[in-house]
Formats: sequence, C-alpha cells, structure tokens
Amino acid sequence: MARASDRTPLFLLATVGLAFVVLGWSPKADRFTWFMENLPVLVGVPALLITHRRFPLSTLLYVLIALHCLVLMVGGYWTYAEVPAGHWVKHWLHLSRNPYDRLGHLFQGFVPVLLFREVLLRKGILKRGPWAAFVLILMALGLSAAYELLEWQTAVWTGSSADAFLGSQGDPWDTQWDMACALIGASAALAALTRVQDRQLQRLASAGAAPSAPDGG
Repeated sequence: MARASDRTPLFLLATVGLAFVVLGWSPKADRFTWFMENLPVLVGVPALLITHRRFPLSTLLYVLIALHCLVLMVGGYWTYAEVPAGHWVKHWLHLSRNPYDRLGHLFQGFVPVLLFREVLLRKGILKRGPWAAFVLILMALGLSAAYELLEWQTAVWTGSSADAFLGSQGDPWDTQWDMACALIGASAALAALTRVQDRQLQRLASAGAAPSAPDGG
C-alpha cells in the first residue's frame, strides 16, 4: 500500500483535480479570497508532481495531503466563516462562531508535521526520538506563525479586501487560537501516526525509494 508505484497517488490526484475544478469554477467567495485560500494547493500539488518520481512519499502522507487540499478548497469556495457544515456544528454546539477555520488550522499542524518528519528522516537530517518530536512541533508552529504573518501582511496590502481571508470573525485572539490549533494538530499527528508512517517508510526503503534514517530512539 505504501509503494509509490501503486495507483493511490493517481487516484488522489484525480480527486483533488476534480474538486479543484468544481469548487474553483464559480466560488461563492470573491476570486481574491479563493486564490489566497487555495495558494497552498496551487503551489504544493505541482511540487509533488515534480518530485514524485525521484522522491515519492508514503501513501499515508499522500492521503493526508489530499484531505488537506480538500479542506482548503472547501474553505476557499465559501470562505471559512461561511462553510455550511461549520454553521451546522455552530448551532449544534451553541458556539459563538463557525468552527471550520479551527479545523483548517488543525490540519495546518497535522499534515505538515508528518511531511517534515518524513523528508527529514529520509534525508538523514533527523533521528527518531523525543528531541525529534520537539523539533518537528517547533517547525509546525513556525509554519503556522509564517501563515499568520502572511495573513497580516495581506491585510496591510489590500485593506478590507482581505477580511474574508483573515476569517477572524471578530475574535481578537484568532491568531493565537489558530496557532494553538496547529500545535494540537501537530501533537496529535505525531502521537497517533508515527508508527504507521515508520512502517510505510520501511516499505518505501525496501522498494528502492530514498532510504529512511536509522533509529535514534
């Protein structure tokens, strides 16, 4: 299942591509907001296509990246504050805001931390162990902080045009909540999927892909 030669990456690419066309054809959000929310997809998917043959990722990671792309594209279609499923949850749980944005930032920690881990282990830059988890969580928080800075600078450059992209919904602590969600997502991913990822990395190494780093704990 983890081998790069299987059909899973192709199926995921087709699914993401179809969703991109459908959700991007006539989004309910303005086109600027749609573009900003889909920017990671527009950059990330071509990068994966370019590197797929010489550095295939684990099936686990391809699946998670595809799910993350879908989360981003849904948010770009409606804006995070207006995703209908988020409104349903808001009413069910009597929340003060649409929580879909929180889901997006959970994924912002959950998926990148495993991507960082896989690349750094296979390149021999990182060894497994408690310090690795600490470094990876800091990297995920750094990515989250960089994204918050992007949101801030976009608002400075474009003024009210960036309101939907910011998605703060009137919460003065939105930035802190976003980073906290990324922290929770990164921690949960390392706690739940490290062993699964390691098994798939071993299969990739056995199949002749870039080797995994030796165990360090």
